[in-house]
Amino acid sequence: MLELYHHGTSVCAAKARIALAEKGLEWQGRYIDILKGEQFAPDYLKLNPKHVVPTLVHDGRIIRESTLIGEYLDETFPDPPLQPRADRERQEMRDWLRTATDIHVPAVKTLIYTRKIGKVLHKNQADDVKYHSLQRDPELLAFHSRASTGIGLPKEQVERAEETLLRLFDKADNALAQHRWLVGDRFSLADISWVPLHFTLIGVDFPFHRYPHVSAWADAIRERSSFQEGVLRWCAKF
Repeated sequence: MLELYHHGTSVCAAKARIALAEKGLEWQGRYIDILKGEQFAPDYLKLNPKHVVPTLVHDGRIIRESTLIGEYLDETFPDPPLQPRADRERQEMRDWLRTATDIHVPAVKTLIYTRKIGKVLHKNQADDVKYHSLQRDPELLAFHSRASTGIGLPKEQVERAEETLLRLFDKADNALAQHRWLVGDRFSLADISWVPLHFTLIGVDFPFHRYPHVSAWADAIRERSSFQEGVLRWCAKF
């Protein structure tokens, strides 16, 4: 049995849901309302010490982090394949996956909190103290100590985040000018890892008009049933 612990608006959880849908797999959802702090429940802590989603449990085996979940699903359920055959293209795919993970907090989360979430989601002092007592991830601790307590992130950090995303989507646009998907002509985990970022960044007015090939790529993915099931079913509009 496949169980996915997830949240509707989580970018990382969306990646796992898309992968499951692409594989046509049945799964049991365990919804973790991160807005209510359910990720800090003792039972969930046993599954994911970082207090984040998603977490996949497959017949008792625990897989954490969206990139590892996608690779696990593709190796365990190989049809249809979500990784390129050629070694060079497979390495390109892994580079896209790693980059999506690396920029999640310093770039994507920074822009989303600055432009949208931070304006409506505030931790008071008691909430912040409680969060610090439960969270062990230093990156998340540093981020939320400013982003969700009304202090706000430094202007320089926000500018770096936007510059990073502009540069990376420029790279993506160049790649998509040459082939249909991020890595060659096969839809892969690379596309799954980046399309939720596109979806959420649209919601904070990121200038995708600069990237016609990225926009056409995203439109094509929106037509896939996996996007409907993995993203729009849980979050019709970010």
